[in-house]
Amino acid sequence: QLQLVESGGGLVQPGDSLKLSCAASGFVLDYYAIGWFRQAPGKEREGVSCISSSDGTTNYKDSVKGRFTISRDNARNTAYLQMNSIKPEDTAVYYCAAGDSLYCDETYSPDTRDFGSWGQGTQVTVSS
Repeated sequence: QLQLVESGGGLVQPGDSLKLSCAASGFVLDYYAIGWFRQAPGKEREGVSCISSSDGTTNYKDSVKGRFTISRDNARNTAYLQMNSIKPEDTAVYYCAAGDSLYCDETYSPDTRDFGSWGQGTQVTVSS
């Protein structure tokens, strides 16, 4: 059974940092591109970042560039999203997802339809 489990969310203040984790079981994460998405109340789910399986190429939504970093530890079968200088507009439920045959360069905008396996999400709330 393919499963992704996110963790690491919480309530933080503006300017704080968080590191979200996405642990995979039932499949080898190394073979898949990993995407981080988020969904704020009343809004559509949007792509935040993506990392390729082949060479670790990454891309980021413009509003998080320079603040968020996506990474993967294939030995631990886990992906991460390091969030720094967090802003109130980053408040959302964050989801990780695995997608097959994707290359996450700057020309690709993560699309939910391209990712077949999803976690249950972890809440990030930014409030002073």
